[in-house]
Formats: sequence, structure tokens, C-alpha cells
Amino acid sequence: MQIKPFLVWVLMISLLASCAAPAKSSSQTSTSPVSAQITVMAAASLTDAFEEIGRLYQERHPGVKAVFNFGGSQQLSQQIAQGAPADVFASADSKQMEVAEQSGRVAARDVVAFAHNRLVVILPRSNPAGITRLQDLARPGLKLVIAAEEVPVGSYTMIFLEKASENAAFGADFKQKVLANVVSYEENVKSVVSKVELGEADGGVVYISDASGAEADKVRQIPIPDALNVSADYPIAVLNDSRHPSLARDFVDLALSADGQAILAKYGFIPVKP
Repeated sequence: MQIKPFLVWVLMISLLASCAAPAKSSSQTSTSPVSAQITVMAAASLTDAFEEIGRLYQERHPGVKAVFNFGGSQQLSQQIAQGAPADVFASADSKQMEVAEQSGRVAARDVVAFAHNRLVVILPRSNPAGITRLQDLARPGLKLVIAAEEVPVGSYTMIFLEKASENAAFGADFKQKVLANVVSYEENVKSVVSKVELGEADGGVVYISDASGAEADKVRQIPIPDALNVSADYPIAVLNDSRHPSLARDFVDLALSADGQAILAKYGFIPVKP
């Protein structure tokens, strides 16, 4: 069957029109591209607070992405010492920040404290072991979970146990009895919280920030009095070899700002600037 000249003309016009139509540019079909990225290595206890600070940072720095690597401070300091790329390091204690300094990647003059923390004992919501006071942690047969001693919160836990053992209300063998009940030493504080929440342990020692916010309804708490507690100092610094030192400094400044300190307080940390 022959195609009529009129139909041929219509098909040719349609083809020419489709070829002439401009293609959509990438800027029309996608959001603004990421122009820079900073990597923040931070203690696991900072996860919730830093994720919120990170969102605020990105709102104030369009096109800049903040990527986080959360973990035990001792793990992160070793990664930094071994050359892992990063722009900011936030530790749960000064000891691990010193490891980063000794590696030559952090200058002592750039280190500043941005938050404080305290310890608290947490129990499963159902409290199957019937723990009601700190002295009960030494009761035989319990299953306790704490962080390993090389982890900042684990080191602080040992200080708490030593202080309690020097107190007549607990007895000289309190630390020994509590450690006899420990069934697992974790690599970061989030693991301790998780095991207690899931009922895999009768209790654990964590930062008060880890038992705040959404976690507050999932666990019970037994406060540790000031005389037995510790003040955990959190230092932060920009790495010497940061690929984006100015942007990294902006993140540190945000953590120290009124807005950053308010976010930290929201998650149970003690601000350095009330």
C-alpha cells in the first residue's frame, strides 16, 4: 500500500521537531551537586547528637556533605594513626586524642573540649534480676556487660568501680565481685546499650547521654553519685592534613556554638558553654 504524500509530510515534520527539541540539563533533573565533603570521625556515644549537628551544618553549607565514621575512640585513633583520611576527630577522652597527636596528624594547639559526660548504670526495662541499687551489681549470678578497658567508657567504668571499692558502703571487694559478673566486654558504648535493651544482660555501665532521648524509655537507670562518678571530657580537633581545613573548622565551630551546644545538651551531654 502506498503512503500518501500528505502523511509523508506529517511524519517528516514530527521527526524534525523531535530532533530540534532541547534536552534537559543535569541541573534541571537533579539537585545541586556536592561540591565538597568532610569526614568526621567521632566517638560512638556522639552518634545521635552529631547526626543532628551534621544536618544543621549541611543546611548552612549548601553543596557540602558531612560524612561520619562513628566507633570506639580507641579504634578511630588507631585508624587516624594508620593514615585513614579524615578532616575532624572527636574523641570521648583525651587519651585517644593524644594518640592522634602522637601520630602527627593532630596539633595539640588545635584541640579543644566541646562537651562533658557522666556515667550511669542501665537495666532492661523489665529488670528481671531485680536490681535496685548499685550494691546489687556485686550479687553473684548476674550477667553484666561493660565496655573494654581500652574504650574510654570502659576506662571510666573501672574508675567508678575502684572508687566504690574504697567506700565502706560497697566493700573493698566490690570491684572484684562486679567484674566476676561481667559476661562481655564491648568495643563501644552503643553495643553495651543494645545488649541491655535486648535483655542479653541484667545491667551495664554507659554514659548518661546514651540513656537519654529515645533510649530513656527503653531502659531503667540507677544514678551514680558524684563521689563515685567521673567527668568524661570530649575533645575535638581538625586534622593537620584535612583536605578542606576551612570547612572542617566550620564544623568544629558549630559544635562549640550556642546551637551546637544546645543539641549536645538535648542528647544528655554536659555543654562546655551552658
